[in-house]
Amino acid sequence: MISARGYAAHDPQSPLRAFAFERDEPRERDVQIQVLFCGVCHSDIHQAKNEWSNTVYPCVPGHEVVGRVTKIGAGVTTHAVGDIVGVGCMIDSCRHCKPCKLGLQNYCEGPNSWLATYNGPMVPAKQAPGGLNTYGRDNTYGGYSDVLVVRDDFLIRIPPALKPEVAAPILCSGVTTYSPMKHWGVQAGQKVGIIGFGGLGDMAVKLALAMGAQVVVFTSTEAKLEEARKLGADAVLESDAKALEPHASSFDFMLSTVPQRHDLNPYLPLLKRDCTLVVVGALEVMAPVNNQQVAFHRRSISGSLIGSIAETQEVIDFCALHGIGPDIEMLRIQDLNEAYARIEKGEVRFRYVIDMASLAEESVPTTLA
Repeated sequence: MISARGYAAHDPQSPLRAFAFERDEPRERDVQIQVLFCGVCHSDIHQAKNEWSNTVYPCVPGHEVVGRVTKIGAGVTTHAVGDIVGVGCMIDSCRHCKPCKLGLQNYCEGPNSWLATYNGPMVPAKQAPGGLNTYGRDNTYGGYSDVLVVRDDFLIRIPPALKPEVAAPILCSGVTTYSPMKHWGVQAGQKVGIIGFGGLGDMAVKLALAMGAQVVVFTSTEAKLEEARKLGADAVLESDAKALEPHASSFDFMLSTVPQRHDLNPYLPLLKRDCTLVVVGALEVMAPVNNQQVAFHRRSISGSLIGSIAETQEVIDFCALHGIGPDIEMLRIQDLNEAYARIEKGEVRFRYVIDMASLAEESVPTTLA
């Protein structure tokens, strides 16, 4: 076993704190990495506070991880010691279901679905057919830690052209917005609407612009209008009904990145016939929609979940090629709880990234898992 250190939530109310635990030694196809940077995703907060009612404690969040390879298993040929690599939202899948065989691990239909980088299988054993746990683990510990061990084919290569600290959030926010744009065929000359302009929205705008689309941002925050325009997008206050009117029936694609339940009805009249609004930010039950606005123009509302391993590599390479990435604010892990509070208040522009070197400043944790 490998001794590891990190930051963990132990219940929904308490602050995250230093935590000692153990990881398995690398097996034949495993890679051990020293964690250098880890992005802070809004879903980390949902999970730490059990807001989705599925958290396994102790919970070590973190699924936007970039690190340096320090050890490889005997069967690993795709990575070498010293490589800079990334770990996104998944570290394994069933590998046998139809989506997995198609390379769509994020839609794994195995008994436990995919194995999340933290918080264990997406479908826990108690909810799986026959109480199965095909991974043999009820919990996993994520990137708010000093070391990770991951199967080689779930690692992402980080190109030298992309700073590792900038690459980290792309492993979640980048692929979560890239995957639906790729699936629904966003291309140059199309008009794309991005609803919400936080961590996901920032990346969605940059990716859509790099694809050659005309981009309009819809935000509830007046201060963000100018920020969107500086990127080359148009921007509209979502509460301004008159400002929405000129956009009626004009969008080829719309993407909602708002991380909580919200009303989609104001945006439906803005879609062209046969076009789609995709929700990626919220996992809650959404408010009802006016189906007249859907049916009379054969519009669609859909959802999308992170992205596959191949798509994650694609978006990392795309960002390196086009010189784009999230705007980040570096964070010491000792300031993590304060950062959570700022994120919840919407004060962050746009993505926190933890410098894991700060973890070495912690005194030896007293908790051992």
